[in-house]
Amino acid sequence: MSRITAIDPKTATGEARQLLDAVQAQLGVTPNFIRILANAPKALEGFLGLYGATARFSLDKAAQERIALAVAEDNACQYCVSAHTAIGGQAGLSKAEMLLNRRGSAGDARNAATVALARAFNTNRGDLTNQEFDAARGAGLSSAEIVEIIALVALNIFTNLIGKATRVEFDFPQIELLPPSKAA
Repeated sequence: MSRITAIDPKTATGEARQLLDAVQAQLGVTPNFIRILANAPKALEGFLGLYGATARFSLDKAAQERIALAVAEDNACQYCVSAHTAIGGQAGLSKAEMLLNRRGSAGDARNAATVALARAFNTNRGDLTNQEFDAARGAGLSSAEIVEIIALVALNIFTNLIGKATRVEFDFPQIELLPPSKAA
């Protein structure tokens, strides 16, 4: 059970109602984590602003979902892993590819570098080594793409925090987290 009541779009008022109506119109659904965020309309507005900007990023939707899956798994946010598994499938990612993404990799070198960089930003809170940065550059990632990856990691950390802290109720098919990997 969620720790914070999800706002019902049908009974919402004021700014929360406007934002929830906009999400419903754009997505055709209003996910529970959005309904949780509607408790603080300015927080929801900020999220929607950055989320909306991601549609114009040079990184395509599939790359963005790879990043979301890697970060959600790394942060053990089961709600977000579940949501992004559903969304990733809609973006054309196979189940096998999404499993690789959740493990911090991908089926090709460029996407593997994107996911590895995102995971390094998340795990190390942005404090990357020169080798990690050089590997991203060596895979062909541009400065713009690296900044977009940073923005996507930040956005996904935010949603992971909402998901975990509030224990948002699942409204996507529930996906189990991977067991922790054992260090060699």
